[in-house]
Amino acid sequence: MTWPIVALGEVARQRKSFITIDNEAMYKRCRVQTGARGVVLRDAVPGSEIKTKKQQVCRSGDFIVAEIDAKAGGYGLVPAALEGAVVSSHYFLFEVDEDRLDREFLGWYSRSNQFFNQVRAVGSTNYAAIRPANVLSYRVPLPSIPEQRRIVERLDAAATAIDARSRTATCVDAEIDAMLAAAFARIIADAPPRPMAEVAPLVRRSVAIDSQAEYGEIGVRSFYRGIFLRRTMTGEEFSWQKLFRIEENDLVFSNLMAWERAVALAGSEHAGAVGNHRMLTCEVDQSICLPHFIYYFFKTEEGYRKILAASPGTMVRNKTLSNKLLPKIEVPIPSLDAQHWFDGLQAKARSARLAQAAAATELAGLLPSMLHKAFGDSARTV
Repeated sequence: MTWPIVALGEVARQRKSFITIDNEAMYKRCRVQTGARGVVLRDAVPGSEIKTKKQQVCRSGDFIVAEIDAKAGGYGLVPAALEGAVVSSHYFLFEVDEDRLDREFLGWYSRSNQFFNQVRAVGSTNYAAIRPANVLSYRVPLPSIPEQRRIVERLDAAATAIDARSRTATCVDAEIDAMLAAAFARIIADAPPRPMAEVAPLVRRSVAIDSQAEYGEIGVRSFYRGIFLRRTMTGEEFSWQKLFRIEENDLVFSNLMAWERAVALAGSEHAGAVGNHRMLTCEVDQSICLPHFIYYFFKTEEGYRKILAASPGTMVRNKTLSNKLLPKIEVPIPSLDAQHWFDGLQAKARSARLAQAAAATELAGLLPSMLHKAFGDSARTV
């Protein structure tokens, strides 16, 4: 079935409704999210905190477009909860003729590639401002009102199901974290502490730099987000500094950012990479301790506190993890059997999280697929 296509200006008009801000009154302010992710509450503040005293008033169901962020998907419908909220003149408000265009239908269509590609086509850069005339020129499909409402119902139902699945995934993730924390606390309850110097001493595997060879230098992301490749350069370009080799199962600390949880466990893909002198590498003695076990310890609050205690100075770049104090950090070391048992739990948790990630990827692609199916090939220009 084909639908007619019309300019948005045929079924919507710009609405300008300015008020003068009262310093003594309270106002809700909107924030238009990029990526066509909707309109949310930015904050609620007294008028005295709003510098520009001429503001526009939003109505529930308005289609709002951000002048600058539109090209990044900064547009959407004003929800009922933001009725009466204010925005500056850098946003444009449009009211829809609902005898011809269901506003929820427009809301869904605005999330499709067909709509976004029209917005992106305006201007020469990603930051080119969008004007009201541009918005009113965008083409929209116009099936009958009953058909529009049927499409909205289907997409609403799909979105509700996707949200429910996402909430379930979040709950499962929290349950996994709680299970691991409880199990870890149980096996270390009576475990004797041993210093890092014994269980995972610092190592410096110096690299004799070949000026013609290439070296991949790693870094460590904050908040336990793993190791990344910073750059690949020839030895000639590295000649001004010392490099040290990383091996699988090394525990790697960024001494500058360990206070921000920049700690990681090297995998097989990192073997043979290099780090500079800021990367403190500890080689785990696997006759005493398992790599994933000790890494988990440093992700606990107790382990993090010990990192902070070994990082004298103030926050940011002066709070450096000391290579003299790191070896003195004591780690609870239960039996290897207990550690292997806990490693098995961690492996199951990683598998469950991989399955959750795969499901999340599938869910993320479901709605765009449905939008394409709803709007992709069903219209004709009149």
